[in-house]
Amino acid sequence: MQPTSPLFSPFRLGTADLHRFQSLIQLFNRVFEAPFPEIASDTRLQALLNKPGFAVYVVCEEEEVVGGATAYELPLYTSDRGELFVYDMAVKPEYQHQGVGKALIDALKQHATDQDLSHLFVPAHASDTGALAFYRACGGEAEQVVHFNFPIA
Repeated sequence: MQPTSPLFSPFRLGTADLHRFQSLIQLFNRVFEAPFPEIASDTRLQALLNKPGFAVYVVCEEEEVVGGATAYELPLYTSDRGELFVYDMAVKPEYQHQGVGKALIDALKQHATDQDLSHLFVPAHASDTGALAFYRACGGEAEQVVHFNFPIA
């Protein structure tokens, strides 16, 4: 489905939007081509939607989720202001390069401003040149960081 409008309006999901949140997770699975081994229960997803420091923004076209992002507000001990960590962000391939991703970044930046947060940051794999170019084009400044994972059994 091609978008019917060049303007996309991201909106934050609320407690009544469990179905849209589930659709966004399915979109993440398709776009990232690495399905999550487990998806949390409806109870857990609903609890996340109820959590004030967790935000989910989506762009819909005729009720279909075509892009979205999840983010966590991180309180700091070095400042009275926190930061916004964008955990996942994806746009359906047929909607990429049409302003959906930029609209999501702008919505997240506005969220950070509204919550008096000092920074927004998003990780990207060094090999994902498309994501790197996109975040740079949105005004992001790259920082060299090595991320370590410690699986907990």
